[in-house]
Amino acid sequence: MMTSRERVLCALSHEEPDRVPIFLGTSGVTTLNTAAYDRLKAHLGLRTETRSFWRALQYAILDEEVMAQFGSDGRPLIPGPAPSMLSRDIAPDRFADAWGIVWQRQPGNAYYDIARHPLEDATVDDLERYPWPDLANPGRFEGLREKARAIQAAGQAVVALSGVSPFEFSYMLRGMDRWFLDLAGDRAFALALMRKLTGLMRAAAERLLEEAGEFIDVVITGDDLGSQKGPLISTAMYRQLVKPFHAELIGAIKARSRARIFYHSDGNIYPLLKDLVEVGIDLLNPVHVSAGEMGDTARLKREFGGRLSFCGAIDSQTVLPHGTPDDVRREVRRRLKDLAPGGGYILAAVHCIQPDVPPENVCALFEEAAAAGRYPLAL
Repeated sequence: MMTSRERVLCALSHEEPDRVPIFLGTSGVTTLNTAAYDRLKAHLGLRTETRSFWRALQYAILDEEVMAQFGSDGRPLIPGPAPSMLSRDIAPDRFADAWGIVWQRQPGNAYYDIARHPLEDATVDDLERYPWPDLANPGRFEGLREKARAIQAAGQAVVALSGVSPFEFSYMLRGMDRWFLDLAGDRAFALALMRKLTGLMRAAAERLLEEAGEFIDVVITGDDLGSQKGPLISTAMYRQLVKPFHAELIGAIKARSRARIFYHSDGNIYPLLKDLVEVGIDLLNPVHVSAGEMGDTARLKREFGGRLSFCGAIDSQTVLPHGTPDDVRREVRRRLKDLAPGGGYILAAVHCIQPDVPPENVCALFEEAAAAGRYPLAL
C-alpha cells in the first residue's frame, strides 16, 4: 500500500500507483456545497458544525472523518482572508467581499450570486486608486508551513489554494458583458486590469511558496474559460490577451516550487488545451464531460495523456443529481477505463457537489472509485 501522497505523486508522474487517487475536499471545486454536505452528514449520522472557505459559493470545509472515509488522498492548505477596506456585511444575505464585489443570496438558493460589479464603470486611472485587498499580507500565511508539514507527515498530499484566477476575477469585478466588450474594443483597459490582478495574485502565490512551498505537492489555480459549447473567447484572443498572464503566473510558481499545477476551467475548453499545456499546467480539472468535446475522455487521454494529467470527469450535471447509484457506478467505471490507464488521473466529481445530489450517489461514487480503481485495472 502506498501512502496517499505517494499515490498522488505517482499518478502525476504518469505511472500507475496501487489505486487511482481521489480528491474530495481538497479545494472548492472538489468539495461539496454546504447544503449538500449537511445532507451527506445526516445520511452518515455525523453531527458537526458545517464551515465554508468561500462564503459566496458555500464551499464546505470537510471533516477529516469524511475525507478519510471516502479515501481522499489530499488535504487542503488554505491561506487566511486578505485584509481589505471593502469587505462588510450589508444585510443578512448580502455582503461585499474583500474585492468589493457585492453578493446576494435569494431565498432558497444554496449559494450567492453577484449583485454588483465594483469596477463596472471604472477607467484605467481608477485602477490605481482602487483599494485592492492585500493579498500578500504575511498574516494570511502564518502557520501554513507547520500545517503543510503535518499533512505531509500524515502521508497525505498537500494541496494549496493559491487564489490565482485573473481572467475570472476580471469579469467578476467588471461584469461579464462589459469585460467581453473590453477584450474586443478597449484592450488598454483589459490589459491594465489583467496586469493589476496578475501582480496581486503573483505576489500572494510567491508569499505562499516562501512560507510553505517546500511541503506543497499541488497548487490550485484556475480561470473559467469555457461555456457549455466552447471557449468564452477565441483562441486568438486567448493567446494574445490572456495566455501571457497565465504563463507568467504559472512560471512564477514553478520557479519557486516543485509542486504540480492544478488548473480548473469549466466548459468545453478543448480548443485551448494545447495552449494550457504550453503555459505549464500539469493537472486539468474538472474535465467537464457534459460540455461538448470534453465528453470524449478516451480522446482526451489519447491526445493529451502523455503531457497532461486529469482530475474530475465524474458527471455532476446529469449522472450525480439525476442518476441512480448504479448509474453513478457505471459512470465511475467508464471514466476510469478512459483516463486511468498508465496513471495520470485523479478521480473527482466534476465541480463542487450540489444539494440536488442524493447522499446515496455521493457514497456510490467513492465506494466504486475504491473498488474499481485498483491497478491493474479490470474494467
